[in-house]
Amino acid sequence: MANMLNAVGGKARRGTRAALAGLIRGVTSRRVMRSGAARHAWHAALSVPGIPDRRRVALAKRVQASMTRAGHPSSAAAATDSATRRLRDSRAKLELLGPLTDAELADGRIPRHLETVAAAELANADALYLAGRVGQAITSLNRAMNLLFHRVLHYDNLSSPLADDPESFLRPFHRSAVGQRIAAPRGRREPAAPPPGDRPLRLLFFTGVNDNFLGEIRDRYENHPGVEVRCLDFTDGPLRELLNNSRRRLLLHGMNRESEYGDHAADLLRPHLDWADTVFVDWCVSAAGVLSMVDPGTTRIVHRLHSFEAFSVWPHLVDFSRVDDIVFVSEHLRDLGVAVVPRLAGPDAPRTHVISNAMDLRRFPAEKSTQARFNLGLVGISAVAKDPRWAVEVLRALRRHDDRYRLLLVGSDINPEQGPGIRRYRDAFEADLADLEPEGIVRRLGQTSDVPAALTDVGVILSTSARESFHCALVEGAASGAVPVVRNWPFFAGKARGAHTLFPVDWVVDTPEQAATRILAVTSDEEVWRKAGRAASAYVLETWDWTVVRQDFDRLFLGPIDREDHATP
Repeated sequence: MANMLNAVGGKARRGTRAALAGLIRGVTSRRVMRSGAARHAWHAALSVPGIPDRRRVALAKRVQASMTRAGHPSSAAAATDSATRRLRDSRAKLELLGPLTDAELADGRIPRHLETVAAAELANADALYLAGRVGQAITSLNRAMNLLFHRVLHYDNLSSPLADDPESFLRPFHRSAVGQRIAAPRGRREPAAPPPGDRPLRLLFFTGVNDNFLGEIRDRYENHPGVEVRCLDFTDGPLRELLNNSRRRLLLHGMNRESEYGDHAADLLRPHLDWADTVFVDWCVSAAGVLSMVDPGTTRIVHRLHSFEAFSVWPHLVDFSRVDDIVFVSEHLRDLGVAVVPRLAGPDAPRTHVISNAMDLRRFPAEKSTQARFNLGLVGISAVAKDPRWAVEVLRALRRHDDRYRLLLVGSDINPEQGPGIRRYRDAFEADLADLEPEGIVRRLGQTSDVPAALTDVGVILSTSARESFHCALVEGAASGAVPVVRNWPFFAGKARGAHTLFPVDWVVDTPEQAATRILAVTSDEEVWRKAGRAASAYVLETWDWTVVRQDFDRLFLGPIDREDHATP
């Protein structure tokens, strides 16, 4: 057997295909793969030079399957690595690694070879594009985007390769010919006009599936004597059709620089753009891309980008040369947005602004019972990114000192049907609660439309998330008089800005043990706890209440346009 394995390299170099095929049939049995020496020899054999890509892929597939059946998945992965390093053709890499990557994603895991497969798809897309086969190029580009922005990577896990190093992770995409083609600016014929001085400002809100963050903003300007408001719902009427299969149609429009789809969008949107002085697009998703196909004329275009979009494909399909201003809700989100979409930096980029979410915090302050001092609260537990298991760790650390502490969970439970990775997290969370919930140590209050009422029993409000752009629920809890304890959100903890710069330094902790130490200190005495709660409430009301933040929106919509203000970080 050893002689046969050692012969693979030599026979492959001599091009003895029949002999190589015989080796594949003869030594990839489960019995052979149980031998450590055999597995090691196959790793070496797969990395020898001279084997044609097609043969190397076929051999690697057989070896990989045999090692997996023999119960050695790590050896199978190592053998695959050995073969991949010798593959020259991007299509060969896709043939070997693509199915593995898809299987890992389907299992809710971040694939080991995802970046290699995505880069190979981009290389294939470039080759097809340069050969004039645009439709096929878009298929490969779309496939690469599906991989790079797959929800398993960024939403269903407690870490993200994009958050870790956005420039490196997206470099193959930004440097590809197809990526540069769809990012190329089309520009606008003339700049946006300043706000009118002889009539009310005509403000058009683009609305759609999620209007949760528009309430106070829209109410203010609908009742403002200097503003006339209209709302355009992209999910209703003829505009809805524009969102069907919008990603591929946006890619095709971007590659060809024109399309019937773009012409149809212009026909539907032109009357609204001609009426409006300013358009405000909340959420930088498909509707934002559709709008950017149309030259806005002198109408000013303002987008707001939340953290969801920063981890999605959609900002890469927006022509930002037709956008005048972009609003972020925090400095660290702006940092991430500019790193993810380099077009947002530089002298020709839209102006960027940091304006907090619009929140009416005055409805939250309430007198709390004495017992609330020992109640931790977590509002919002339906996503893995909220990481409620971290709250349980804090609770256990506290109860080692004092068994009066309890945890109240507000919001819908995690839906395990969203994917295997989410199901595994949910199952682990349920196991965490198995010995706590029956004793009343943890209580799930479920979804509620009256959050202020739910917060009256909360003495310490937690932010346990892996990532947040702002975390309204934490701020609302602080407004109620609960003492805030904020995990240093891991997606941003190693960056220049994050939770550690958004909030007062004494609110932010790195570990559950540090959280417990802070909580024990501020709840050691009832008056100390109440004083800390009052101070937190005063701070958030003075900093983030709508009466403060609305001034920033007034300056954005009604103030003069400073064409030199490119407020990039």
